[in-house]
Amino acid sequence: MIVTKQRTLSIVKPDATKRNLTGSVVAMLEAGGLSVVAQRRVRLSEAQARAFYAVHKDRPFYEALVAFMTSEPVVVQVLEGEDAVKKNREIMGATDPKEADEGTIRAALGMSLEANSVHGSDSPENAEKEIAFFFAGCELLD
Repeated sequence: MIVTKQRTLSIVKPDATKRNLTGSVVAMLEAGGLSVVAQRRVRLSEAQARAFYAVHKDRPFYEALVAFMTSEPVVVQVLEGEDAVKKNREIMGATDPKEADEGTIRAALGMSLEANSVHGSDSPENAEKEIAFFFAGCELLD
């Protein structure tokens, strides 16, 4: 069996940072087999949030998403591990915490569809773009 080591972006969202749950999120990610190779706490500007979520600009929830993501600091991090994109999405759980499997981050910590505590890249291609949005190559460990 071939092991595919990957990197993916994870964001601890404002609802979780406001409740001091960053450590709980990281603990669940690490327990699930992912390693944090870069991490930073930031306060997104409106321009940064709009740029990062530009793919959703025509969706009805876009303005609320931008407002939410700029409401409190977030923690952006690069995770690494075997099939990291898929693994991270499994550990996060379904977008709606009410539909997320027991033991996932969103089931345990999420409050609503919007305030679901975490963001994760949805594909290896998007992971690459999202990581580059927040981190320069020299900030990432080999």
